[in-house]
Amino acid sequence: MSGSKPALSWLFVITAVATGCSEPDETPALVAALEASAAASAEVEPQPDVAVVDINPRLLRRFAPLRTQIESATNTITSVKVELGRMLYFEPRLSKNQDVSCNTCHKLDAYGVDGLPTSTGHRGQKGSRNAPTVYNAAGFFAQFWDGRMDTVEQQALGPILNPVEMALPSGDQGVRVLKSIPEYREHFKQAFPAEAEPVTFENVGLAIGAFERRLTTPSRWDDFLKGNQHALTPDELQGLKVFTNVGCMVCHTGEFVGGAMYQKVGVVEEWPNQKDQGRFEVTKQEVDRMMFKVPTLRNIAKTAPYFHDGSVPTLDAAVRRMGKHQLGLTLSDTEVSQLVAWLGSLTGQLPAELIVPPTLPASGPDTPPADPR
Repeated sequence: MSGSKPALSWLFVITAVATGCSEPDETPALVAALEASAAASAEVEPQPDVAVVDINPRLLRRFAPLRTQIESATNTITSVKVELGRMLYFEPRLSKNQDVSCNTCHKLDAYGVDGLPTSTGHRGQKGSRNAPTVYNAAGFFAQFWDGRMDTVEQQALGPILNPVEMALPSGDQGVRVLKSIPEYREHFKQAFPAEAEPVTFENVGLAIGAFERRLTTPSRWDDFLKGNQHALTPDELQGLKVFTNVGCMVCHTGEFVGGAMYQKVGVVEEWPNQKDQGRFEVTKQEVDRMMFKVPTLRNIAKTAPYFHDGSVPTLDAAVRRMGKHQLGLTLSDTEVSQLVAWLGSLTGQLPAELIVPPTLPASGPDTPPADPR
């Protein structure tokens, strides 16, 4: 061993500054462990094309590898229920004009979004908020940007009845449509065998929810969290270092790197668009003005445009916006580039077998016609 010190760009310890990433009484031990680990690493000669990472596992404990299926205490997932939910997710006859489905705004082959600032619904109407990705959403602590629903089962029914989105006049109308289709009657019977009347609007939500609970996207980030230190590139690792050091992980944390809390947009500097007051519109409490659910960063490189208003078209611009308005930082070009590189490692694998559009049942003679009004 030559004893020369290797370049730190190839060899570093992922650190967490005083941003809530560790309890105060653990800081001395944490610093000591980092110093000892860094000192030991300095004696190791790195390979020219391999990033060597020396990490105390406790530093990444605020994250977790992604589950393949997100369970529910109130909605048992079965294969027949998932298959019914897949059909209903793609079913345009659950909209007033029979031309809009869940997949219209949350395209499963496009990482669960439609790529628009705000989505287009019934009769070309535009929604007021950006459509977030449906992937991994079943694990979030609340649904919608303002958290007005708790679960994906509840959330699934909202757009069906929203006059701007799918515009069905009532849940009863949806049940009438489904009951008029013989194949759907049989699918509901198989998915809900204990129920005398299985075709209900609530069961529509349960079926779609069961389907969405399997829409998870494991990525190289999960391989890294499971112990593969070479799952990320040197630039991605540097981006992770920036992410932890500047304080991003205070809000973007956990299994979904977000989706676990509300946060005010414009913590340090006022958000440019104040028209949408976020959770305040649900609670009417002053403390909730400009509070929104922190979005997941999984698949973020594939889900532009960004933020609740869809106002930022590119990921590097979104990173700069977060640094300025949330952290009071002007991030350097290098920091932005490294952060964007790490965020790319959160792009997961789509569940190809689940997202192929199904062959939908044929309408029956009594199926209500489309209503374009």
